[in-house]
Amino acid sequence: MEKLSLILLLCSMFIAIPVVRSIAQEPEAVEEWFEKVGHAKEKVTKLRFYFHDLSNGKSPTAVQVAQANISYTSSTYFGAVNMMDDPLTVGPELSSKLVGRSQGLYGSACFAEIGMLMVANFVFTDGEYNGSTLAFMGRNAYMHEYREMSIIGGSGIFRLARGVVTLNTYFFNATAGIATVEVNVLVIHH
Repeated sequence: MEKLSLILLLCSMFIAIPVVRSIAQEPEAVEEWFEKVGHAKEKVTKLRFYFHDLSNGKSPTAVQVAQANISYTSSTYFGAVNMMDDPLTVGPELSSKLVGRSQGLYGSACFAEIGMLMVANFVFTDGEYNGSTLAFMGRNAYMHEYREMSIIGGSGIFRLARGVVTLNTYFFNATAGIATVEVNVLVIHH
């Protein structure tokens, strides 16, 4: 019964999510775009926003989905894996304007210190980047002041993207399960 409830919840979430697109995605339109991209000048875009990782409470945005047998005895929670669907906001307050979601996973991948492997997408749902995504991947040793990850692609306005994401923890409370992270993006795209 629990699995059925989860399936129904996921299905209702997909039905309720509005479809957003800002650039044609049909195969013919993508092919036409690729034919023209060789002549297009690359652009550099700088972005700054915040994501809010909430792992406790009534409406968590990140949940643990797997763990190794040693995760709870490891000082770094090695082997624990979480899925996230974190809000992206203009300011550090959770109540500030929503511009998208950070959707993906992170898992403890280091025995020596708390170091997470993150693989995720910034999914933009507002403004000029509405319907576009940036895919990023890298190491998030969140006890360090700054963490750098690679942009490994994108969609929509950010097709063929490459660049750097820099994270800086703005607020962290382990007991409450709340992290607010400042995100700075420098991305090259067509």
